[in-house]
Amino acid sequence: MWTQRRKDSRGYKQFFLICLSHDSLVNYYKTNFQLMQHHHYSLSEIDMMMPWEREIYLSMLIDHLKEEKERQEEQNRQMARR
Repeated sequence: MWTQRRKDSRGYKQFFLICLSHDSLVNYYKTNFQLMQHHHYSLSEIDMMMPWEREIYLSMLIDHLKEEKERQEEQNRQMARR
């Protein structure tokens, strides 16, 4: 039983290493810094996230920022027409 559990935990570690291999260490720290400074996450909140959960929140945040930028550009175009 013990060896079975141990094998499973290695599998998860390998899975997350493969899934998150696109993220460099520098990018990881820069992203954490931006989340803390601009979006008011605490470091403990970021560290407590599962790796896949962090990816989901980041993609949602990126989508939100793109929508905000588009909305602001549309607003600027409307102001320029007046």
